[in-house]
Amino acid sequence: MLQVTPLTLARPALRRLGIAAGASFAALTALAAAPAAAAATDASLGTPAAPSPAAPPPVPDRGRDGDRLTVTVRDSGGRADGTYELRCHPEGGGHPDVSGACRVLDRETRWGVGAFAPVPSDSVCTMQYGGPATAHVTGTWAGRPVDATFDRRNGCEIARWDRLVPLLPEVPSEAGT
Repeated sequence: MLQVTPLTLARPALRRLGIAAGASFAALTALAAAPAAAAATDASLGTPAAPSPAAPPPVPDRGRDGDRLTVTVRDSGGRADGTYELRCHPEGGGHPDVSGACRVLDRETRWGVGAFAPVPSDSVCTMQYGGPATAHVTGTWAGRPVDATFDRRNGCEIARWDRLVPLLPEVPSEAGT
């Protein structure tokens, strides 16, 4: 028999799991009980129950210090060049837009999809040049180590960069180069 105990999850964790923040405990209990009910039904029909799909990994323990990143930006063509510390959960650091950067990272973080993942090697990208800007992000996010580099050398890399604005500075693409 499946036992369900009350859980306390922060709103960003609920969003990453795809659960609305206002979801009732009864709705969460029903979601948790569905695989067990399906297995019991299969057994009562005399057919072996199919193995249940792997559960998503547990919500990462962000520890005492929360998430910490170091962002280094070069050649962005503005005052955004430099190295910045960013802390989220709780927010802090010397990043120019701490709240905005934490918000975009929370939005882009989902199970199975890395906010810092590189462009897949088999991607077909437009041959456009977005300028010489580069960024390097290191640290820990959602309980995982981060060591990611960013540039604007083609359409895929430009889109990857732009998804993380304002963690990375907004950089206008260079036209005609």
